[in-house]
Amino acid sequence: MFFRQVFDEKLAQYAYLIGCQRTGDAILFDPQRDIDRYVDLARREELRIVAVAETHIHADFLSGAREFAERFGVRLYLSDEGGPEWRYEWAADGRYDHTPLTDGVRFAIGEIEFEAVHTPGHTPEHMSFLVTDRGAGATEPMGLLSGDFVFVGDLGRPDLLETAVRVEGAMTPAARRLYGSVQRFLELPDYLQVWPAHGAGSSCGKALGAVPETTVGYERRFSPAIAAALAGEDVFVSHILEGQPEPPMYFARMKRDNKLGPAILGALPDPPRLAERELEGLACSGAGGADAGGGGGNGADGDGPADVVIDTRPDRSAFMARHLPGSIYVPLTKSFCTAVGSVVVDETAPITLIVAEDELDGVVRDLVRIGFDNIRGFVEPETLDRYFAEGGAAAAIPEIDLAAASRLSEDGRGEVLDVRYASEYAASHLPGAVNASYTRLPDYGDRLPANGSLLVHCLSGARAAVAASYLAREGRDVHYINDLFTAYAGSLETGGPQ
Repeated sequence: MFFRQVFDEKLAQYAYLIGCQRTGDAILFDPQRDIDRYVDLARREELRIVAVAETHIHADFLSGAREFAERFGVRLYLSDEGGPEWRYEWAADGRYDHTPLTDGVRFAIGEIEFEAVHTPGHTPEHMSFLVTDRGAGATEPMGLLSGDFVFVGDLGRPDLLETAVRVEGAMTPAARRLYGSVQRFLELPDYLQVWPAHGAGSSCGKALGAVPETTVGYERRFSPAIAAALAGEDVFVSHILEGQPEPPMYFARMKRDNKLGPAILGALPDPPRLAERELEGLACSGAGGADAGGGGGNGADGDGPADVVIDTRPDRSAFMARHLPGSIYVPLTKSFCTAVGSVVVDETAPITLIVAEDELDGVVRDLVRIGFDNIRGFVEPETLDRYFAEGGAAAAIPEIDLAAASRLSEDGRGEVLDVRYASEYAASHLPGAVNASYTRLPDYGDRLPANGSLLVHCLSGARAAVAASYLAREGRDVHYINDLFTAYAGSLETGGPQ
């Protein structure tokens, strides 16, 4: 058996290429939409991808299953559990070689056998897959592709249908279904390897480990979520629902598109380099604010959605000091996809990137993986600097320390906005601060403080920088508080200011 885990750092996502080296056939589990890298990997290993399977309808990225079916005619193995509303609609019209899976169905790729195991809870249709290497003489499974059911040190969150997709009243019944799936998991032998679909940094759980795989026995002994399940159903439900981070805004769109069928991508977008003279039309303050000089802000035809400029420069203080009016600051960290998907709501909006050319391919892949295909061009940071030096339109966001923020707040000239997760805010926050997680910021709208400046902070300053740029684009008067951790390091270690 050939086995390769393919990791995407930005989404903390694992896909799996598993092949029979005797026949040369292979299957791919949970691929992302830019499928060329999986095809290249298989070719290097002298394998043919003849099938694609998925553990569930994903919420954090667009699936590549349909892309494979359209372009290569592979066989699809997709869940048929969870009820009619949780079936893959795009695969049910007879156009594809599709095998609907129910609990216990077995199939083989070469001499590798797979058994579908219905493990609902994270989603109603969720499937895990037991893997047996019969080509090596094995008669029992060696591992479980657990998808978003079992992670290293955690379990898949059961609240997303309610918190992200707005299915009211869904999370508690889902948590109870997850409890039932855990009981089934605990019947598996301790030696069985567990290969999850996500690792640390994913929003699909609250405490995922960074180790890429685990075993049933290790999770039985050391997983806090499994320990809660062993303590009883009600204890488990309380544990698994408590403290889950607010999901990014784009999760609902991913669920919808993966169920109905992602658009076929084909070749990756190839955005052109923009010159200085082309920047003036991008300099605007976006949907909510007045034009800051340089016009525009609409799509290329003047009637479409507003252009979005995503500025990826690493120095957030440089962005605060000078940037294209209306641009959103999202540096190329591991949280890039989460941040973009949280504050750019319209996936059809034309996007211009401020990015170095050697980073462009990676950023384009990041964007198409979460459904942003309309990338109209890119601007290198040096070009932006020349544009500003020649008098091009620029905007700034005041960057202040905690003492200055306190004075503004005390004088009634500003209100502190804490953009960390609600669980972080509940544990410790600045006096009088209002909480609005940056991952759901567009949801808050007129619930945000209406008077004075918004004094935006998180802990390190990273999330606050994204949030401040978004709010400024929306026309709000914003001050950015950089690095609260430094100011409060001592007290935060013992609970921090309340």
